[in-house]
Amino acid sequence: MNILIHSTTRHERILPNAFVELSLAFMKKPLFFILFVLPFAAIAQVDTTAVIKDTEAFQHELNNEYSDKSTSPLTSSDFRKFKQHDFFPIDTHYAIEVQLVLTPNTPFLPMEATGSVVNEYRSYAIVRFELNGKPCELTLYQSKSLMNTPEYHDYLFLPFMDETSGNESYGGGRYLEVRIPKEGDTVLLNFNKAYNPYCAYSHKYSCPRVPANNSLPIAVKAGVRFAGK
Repeated sequence: MNILIHSTTRHERILPNAFVELSLAFMKKPLFFILFVLPFAAIAQVDTTAVIKDTEAFQHELNNEYSDKSTSPLTSSDFRKFKQHDFFPIDTHYAIEVQLVLTPNTPFLPMEATGSVVNEYRSYAIVRFELNGKPCELTLYQSKSLMNTPEYHDYLFLPFMDETSGNESYGGGRYLEVRIPKEGDTVLLNFNKAYNPYCAYSHKYSCPRVPANNSLPIAVKAGVRFAGK
C-alpha cells in the first residue's frame, strides 16, 4: 500500500520516495529546544472582523477540499457521507498576535510520524502567550523540503495538542499553518483555523506527530471539532 505524507501544509501531497526514513532520536534530546524568558502575553489587539472573515473563508475552503474527490483525504465510504466539517463556533478570543522568538542555527531533524515516512524539520521560533488565564508556549517548525519551494518557502508548521484532544477534537492533535512575516517579528495565531491531519481520516497517510513540547494546558475550543473513530 502506498503511504502518502501529510506534510506541513494541507495543500501538499508528496509520495514517500521524496523522503528518507531517518532516526527519531531528536524527540528525546531536550537540548534541541532553546529556552527564553519573556512575558506570557499577546502583544497587540487583533482585528476581530478580519479574523471572522478569514476564518469563514478557511472553513469554506476546507469543506470544498474535502468535498472534491481529487483533493479529499477521505476514504470512499466517508467521502460519500461527507457534508461539511464540524467546527467549534468562531471565537476571536482564540486569535492572538504573538512575538516570534527565533531559534537560529537549530538543525533539521526527522519528526516522528504516524507512518513509516518521515520528514525533516527544524525549530524556527518559540512563541509565548497567555490564553484562558494560563501561560502557554509553542514551537513553530520549518520544513526542510517546503522551504525550497516557491509557494511554501515562508510556511511554518505548528502542530499542537490541547485539553480537547481525544475528547472534542482529534486525539492525535491538530495543525496550524503560519507564514514567516515579511516585516517585523509578530504573527497571528488563529486557532479557529486549526485542522486535522489527514491520518485522522485515513491510515494511508503518514502525518507528523505533535512533539511533546507542543501540548497546551488549556482547552482550545476553536477550529475543527472531531471526536475521532
